[in-house]
Amino acid sequence: MSTITPIEKNILIVAGDVSGDLHAAGLVKALKAADPDVRITAVGGPRMQPLCDEFLYDLASKGASGFVEPLKKMPLWISLMNQLRSYMETKNPVAIIVVDFYGFNHQVLEMAKNRGIPAYYYVTPQVWASRQYRAKKLAGLTRKLFVIYPFEPDFHKKFGGQAVFLGNPLLDIMPGPQPKSYEITDTKTHPWKLGMLPGSRMGEIKRLVPVFYQAFKKILKTFPQTQAYMFLLPEADEKVFLELIGEKPSENFHFVKDKNYELRSQMDFLLACSGTATLENALLGVPMVVAYKMFWPTYQIAKMVIKVKYISLVNLLANKPLVKELIQQDASPEALAAETAAMFQNPQRLQAMRGELLQLRASLGEPGVAMRAAQAILEDLKHTVK
Repeated sequence: MSTITPIEKNILIVAGDVSGDLHAAGLVKALKAADPDVRITAVGGPRMQPLCDEFLYDLASKGASGFVEPLKKMPLWISLMNQLRSYMETKNPVAIIVVDFYGFNHQVLEMAKNRGIPAYYYVTPQVWASRQYRAKKLAGLTRKLFVIYPFEPDFHKKFGGQAVFLGNPLLDIMPGPQPKSYEITDTKTHPWKLGMLPGSRMGEIKRLVPVFYQAFKKILKTFPQTQAYMFLLPEADEKVFLELIGEKPSENFHFVKDKNYELRSQMDFLLACSGTATLENALLGVPMVVAYKMFWPTYQIAKMVIKVKYISLVNLLANKPLVKELIQQDASPEALAAETAAMFQNPQRLQAMRGELLQLRASLGEPGVAMRAAQAILEDLKHTVK
């Protein structure tokens, strides 16, 4: 069996958004733990940067989603592609691992393919939801796809992809659910904890922060003891959020940076942007309503290409409308406040949703996902490197 010599153990990892940076950081730690001789060069974000031997660029902080927004990033992407091309040709990495972020990473994979560099996809994009033809392209560009939902291997197999489900990597990061009591004597005066997750990209944040804040003000009229917590990323500037709110908030409104999910797990209900956050909430067992407001042209294109019934990962995995989804003009302060009030008035609904969310957690595997993926990649490379 051929082995990888130390000089050959240079792996290039590319992640392009906040959640990708988070998962890639976990994989970098696992690769280093599995083989201390591995050298990691990366494009990613602030979570990856201190873990890598060489860090090329913070793309996660510049990421763009949707169909139209990425066009604005093209000059940056072209420059970075040139840098990566030069890196591949001069450093000849033993492997390339890309994490989510299809729009950029499929081009990275094509460059790797043209140069004979083995490539792996960790946390594959949700091509089953839209533009399924991309699955065939991924099959031709990768040695292995590490998918994060149990139904995905069968989907990719139809297109020739070598896909494996080792569990969802969020399980490596998320704590277990906290005990929760719904024995509430007076729902009107109860000190409810309402969390707000307006997203990680600036477009999402600008569209949802004002809506979430106005919804909270409406909720206060019926539930005056409610405490609201708007969760910010560790690197976020609170001044930006204050400007979006447009006024000095009351004492029961708080901006928080919650690195270990401890505070979020204590929430009674969450207003959440569609995305990874909804799955995190499910793993914590915290009930929620999902809101999403997209750039209008992006939404028009999305309606034409998306092939699934729901926008939230929670509902997709449950295959039913487990949580309420409010999209575009339906994601109004009035609608969000009404859904929240309905839950606060009937704690049994909160308890029932929590139970179903925790059932989803059980379907996503066991912790240790990043280590299993790291070991699988290193083992596969033993059979690849000459």
